[in-house]
Amino acid sequence: MAEPRSLVTPISIAVAVICAAWALYATQHRGADSGSPPGQGGGARTNAPAFVSVAPVRSETVAQKLEALGNARANESVDISSKTSNVVTAIRFGDGQRVNRGQVLVQLDDAQTRADVAAAQAAVAESERLYNRSRELMATEALSKAQFDQLEATLKANRARLAAAQARLEDTVIRAPFSGRVGLRRVSVGTLISPGDVITTLDDTSVIKLDFSVPENVLSTLREGLAVRATAPAFPGRSFSGVVSSIDSRVDVSTRSVTVRALLSNEDGALRPGMFLNVSLANDERQALVIPEQALTPEAERQYVYVVDGGKAERREVRIGMRRPGFVEIATGLKAGEHVVVEGTQKVRDGGAVSIADTEIAQASDEAHAASASKPSSVRQ
Repeated sequence: MAEPRSLVTPISIAVAVICAAWALYATQHRGADSGSPPGQGGGARTNAPAFVSVAPVRSETVAQKLEALGNARANESVDISSKTSNVVTAIRFGDGQRVNRGQVLVQLDDAQTRADVAAAQAAVAESERLYNRSRELMATEALSKAQFDQLEATLKANRARLAAAQARLEDTVIRAPFSGRVGLRRVSVGTLISPGDVITTLDDTSVIKLDFSVPENVLSTLREGLAVRATAPAFPGRSFSGVVSSIDSRVDVSTRSVTVRALLSNEDGALRPGMFLNVSLANDERQALVIPEQALTPEAERQYVYVVDGGKAERREVRIGMRRPGFVEIATGLKAGEHVVVEGTQKVRDGGAVSIADTEIAQASDEAHAASASKPSSVRQ
């Protein structure tokens, strides 16, 4: 029984030697067929160019866009009311009418005030007569200085009473303080109104003030004159353009935001005070290099791209700036006109050969490489 077991070990050794020899032969045979040295049978496939799609590095005007919600205000707005209690005798405007500065809007009862003016005028006339007579008497020393001073004071007091009566008479006529459009009439002829009672409203809407809030962290990029574009739900598909006119001097401590005011042209009167508007503000406008976002290959906290030059890929670190849908700003690392890989980055290696899918772009890349190679080495980057 011991003899059969003794044959297992030699047979196993022989089988192992045969298998190893066959594996070595097969490896050498594949290497010879592929034209590569033994042990490097896959080298030809590894050195094959990787097919990629590229995009040019473009120089574009970019800007940081802020979106906000704002409220429309009239350039000038006032509630028309009376200074005194009086009865309305005439209304000189219609609902929604356009009026000019100084135009009469409402006439109040002026019978009493006209009588007061007449009485004050009579008193002034009498005082002036006595004052002029006293000057003649002073010349002949027939009137004392004290009497003369008393007559002069009386004349001044009567003139003041006349001015007050004339002012009260003027208050019976309510005029437009500026040009604009009046609102709805809220009184009728014969109404007894008191100070503060609103007769109508007056708004100058030729220019609309648009107030909106932005975060305090963008204060450094805000300035007067920045372009603003606004849209209103009431006018789908239409936008209103304007500029930033002023920035509030204080930051709201509860919201950490600052109020910005823009002026919008409103010649056709489409916008009304109190309307809700969507605001788009473009600030920090500048020229920058832009590439498709898919060209980036992040690694830890760094960003890399593959630049195609002369049929080869160069891995290059870049520093990015602001982003927008599908594109990213390149702050450093690239030059305008270079081409970066946007499809096939997983197959590309630094220094590896690439084949560009778009023949026109490939030709442009080869021409740029040839032009760069023809320059003296002292001026090459």
